[in-house]
Amino acid sequence: MSIVALKTGNRSLVKIRSLILHIDCAYASNDTSIRTSTKPSTSVTFVGDNLPINMDLNEVKSLRLTDMRRGGGGRSSFSGIVATVFGAQGFVGGATVNRLAKEGSQIIVPYRGDVYGLRELRLLGDLGQVLFVPFHGKDEASIRRALQHSNVVINLIGRQSETRNFSFDDVHVKLAETIARLARECGVQRLIHFSALNASPNPPAIIVRKPSKFLQSKYAGELAVREQFPGATIFRPSAIFGHQHNDGFIAYHFSRWVRPMSFLRVPLYASGEKTVKAPIFVNDVSNAIYAAIREPNSVGQTYEIYGPERYKLRELIEYCLRYMRRKSIITPLTPDVFVKAIANSTFHKSLYNIDRMQCAYVSDTTTPGLPTIRDLGIEPVKFSAAIGHMMASMRKSGRYVENPEDFLIPDPPKPVSQELELSYNLSSP
Repeated sequence: MSIVALKTGNRSLVKIRSLILHIDCAYASNDTSIRTSTKPSTSVTFVGDNLPINMDLNEVKSLRLTDMRRGGGGRSSFSGIVATVFGAQGFVGGATVNRLAKEGSQIIVPYRGDVYGLRELRLLGDLGQVLFVPFHGKDEASIRRALQHSNVVINLIGRQSETRNFSFDDVHVKLAETIARLARECGVQRLIHFSALNASPNPPAIIVRKPSKFLQSKYAGELAVREQFPGATIFRPSAIFGHQHNDGFIAYHFSRWVRPMSFLRVPLYASGEKTVKAPIFVNDVSNAIYAAIREPNSVGQTYEIYGPERYKLRELIEYCLRYMRRKSIITPLTPDVFVKAIANSTFHKSLYNIDRMQCAYVSDTTTPGLPTIRDLGIEPVKFSAAIGHMMASMRKSGRYVENPEDFLIPDPPKPVSQELELSYNLSSP
């Protein structure tokens, strides 16, 4: 009896293996006659794939990982996007990884230095969906290894100061060109490259006679990326703010490198009267990145990403001071500020230097005819509607309040009308 049962079991295993092999061959074959389905299929083009993805969750159109879309959406699903995010260690990079992981994307994070500095990013995605790969900006083999399995590459790398090892040209031009070239050679379908809103070959000189090298290198990087990857989507964001203390806008103006040791005064160029900014919330930027990946018409486009309203820099700083319940005086730039900036430039301090000051006090200018964040279907939030959590944590007593009136939200900043801006010529130094 046992021998007969064993032979019967072996025959069943052979039949199961034959059936599995037949199914695998059917899926791997291009012959449509082999793949028969009784249900009508709905196909869409996903992330620039030439092969349509079947929306039925029980079928696989090919053996490629990017075609195996699974789940109904969310972090535990797989959206079909395998994205390499360069610069995920930064402020915008963390929000971008979170937005992609929220939709079930697999994310590859190239990093330099200690991987433990990125351990928080692993929690943003499901188990095994956020992977870390070491790389160096001057090692093409490591860059190729980081993006060779991806169908989307996002380049968020940028620096606000030059170092002994990397200049603005090395980071914003040469590295960006290398990433774009290797992405094209590896067959990457979508490339998102980050530039700056005021990037130009001749940006206005505000503090000194020489224009900002940062803005010049960002513009040169756009040309290099477009030459190597013509279908790249380029973002030109304005000043980005958010809930963290490294947003580069609010945290910059209130950092100890910029202001004195106390909040008695906040030095600004021309007391903030000649600088107009249209800050954008970091969540809107991350949503725009995901929308651009999903939008086929964004291929080869350059988007200018800025907030819904334009404000004088003084108005923004005064609103933040009212929110923090601090009585500070906004003053013009004083000699000690220039001494500190020159010293930081000499010793390669990244937060406050002459070139960083040039970028901070250049008014945001837009290019007529270029698409904006609204063309991606996203309505940006106002500055006053998104800055509350960050300002509450920067109060003198933190989040502890003694009087009920301390909970009151101050009046929002007043935006600058186009007529007033033209009449006072605020965009010029």
